[in-house]
Amino acid sequence: MAKDNSFDVVSEVDLQEVDNAFQQTQKELVQRYDLKDSGATIEFSKADKTFTLHAPSDFVAKQVVDVLNTKLIRRQIDLKSVSWADSQTASGGTVRIVGTLVMGIESDLARKINKDIKDEKFKCKVQIEGDKLRVSAPVRDVLQTVIAFLKEQDYGIPLQFTNYR
Repeated sequence: MAKDNSFDVVSEVDLQEVDNAFQQTQKELVQRYDLKDSGATIEFSKADKTFTLHAPSDFVAKQVVDVLNTKLIRRQIDLKSVSWADSQTASGGTVRIVGTLVMGIESDLARKINKDIKDEKFKCKVQIEGDKLRVSAPVRDVLQTVIAFLKEQDYGIPLQFTNYR
């Protein structure tokens, strides 16, 4: 019996590129005339995979988020990979916003993707393996149609297709 062809569906972010975008954002906060003396700061924790933004007002906070988003786009990081929480009031009348990097596919979303693929009646098998899905089929054309189908869907996170064999 011939071995099945397969690929993995994952949601990953290159942390080094995110860190580079963060460093560029920090530089722009120091250099840009409208943000220079505003007192806005941004921190990035690689361990927690979170951004913490402190700003004197919501308006300035939105500007800093916009600068960071611009830097992320230039580094080919999908904006869906950062989940921003609502702004919170912090000490001294400042505003704090926390952004979290979305890495991996949660089990509920993995089950939904699995169900969507099965509902389309593709001749393939889908296995949930931790925070990724493995799709296998005897014919590569089926795998390509599954990839095309998943690219059309919007699951709220960026999907990548790896280990295509």
